[in-house]
Amino acid sequence: MRVFVTGATGFVGSAVVQELLGAGHQVLGLARSDAGAKWLGGVGAEVCRGSLEDLESLRSGATAADAVIHTAFIHDFSKFAENCAIDKRAIETLGAVLEGSDRPMLVTGGLATVAQGRLATEEDAPVPPSPVYPRASEPTAESLLKRGVRVSTVRLPQVHDTRKQGLVTYAIAVAREKGVSAYVGEGQNRWAATHVLDVARLYRLALEKLEAGARYHAVAEQGVPFQEIAETIGRGLKIPVVSKSPADAAAHFGWLAPFMGRDLTGSSIQTQQRLGWRPTGPGLIADLNQMNAGAATASAAPRR
Repeated sequence: MRVFVTGATGFVGSAVVQELLGAGHQVLGLARSDAGAKWLGGVGAEVCRGSLEDLESLRSGATAADAVIHTAFIHDFSKFAENCAIDKRAIETLGAVLEGSDRPMLVTGGLATVAQGRLATEEDAPVPPSPVYPRASEPTAESLLKRGVRVSTVRLPQVHDTRKQGLVTYAIAVAREKGVSAYVGEGQNRWAATHVLDVARLYRLALEKLEAGARYHAVAEQGVPFQEIAETIGRGLKIPVVSKSPADAAAHFGWLAPFMGRDLTGSSIQTQQRLGWRPTGPGLIADLNQMNAGAATASAAPRR
């Protein structure tokens, strides 16, 4: 298949591009910059210059493709509501091109708001957007499904390697800024996680075996206790690890606070059965430890 990938030079999207190419698919990747276009060309993908705000570039890419994978999202949380609206328009634009055809489309969603107090499963319906959490990726995909678009959703947990770890990356930045690595309460809330290469393989399998309306969970570890995450961050930065009360969380974590004391867990049992997907990559703590080891080695290297 010739697959149009948005977010093709991003953390998840670039791994998806290489997974698709490795499996013999052709890739047309959306690129905003010259550097992004150069990278895509270097790995053997075609380039579609544009952005999520440039709806004509999205139409062009989707028109020229046999399938669409939408991984792009603008991760500027100071403008979260605005970026959610941009994401919604982008998904609607891509879907409108595919409407009336059998060409598949994968939309990216998250596990964060799907279920409370239990593991989220593939049977859980998406939560409607609200002022508290305005992201509308999944509800928009559901509306396209009703219009006959062959669309499904991949729900992501904390996707990681030794460079990035989803929301954990932002927690590391807060710890570095504040001089302490913190968790909320007893820190027993858990976050699901998966290595980025396992996620990329899931996108490919989901595209190749896509069932319209399916929800695929890219979950390897159902839930890593956040206290363990915080302790690993503390060791890496060589700073104290402390507990923050729920009342103090907002002042310490800022925009991250609503997530820090919550379970962000999920199951992928149905996804693994449907797709034959078996995650094999390192766990979140292993990648954080490897990142810590790399940083220690770099700091110990002689200066020239």
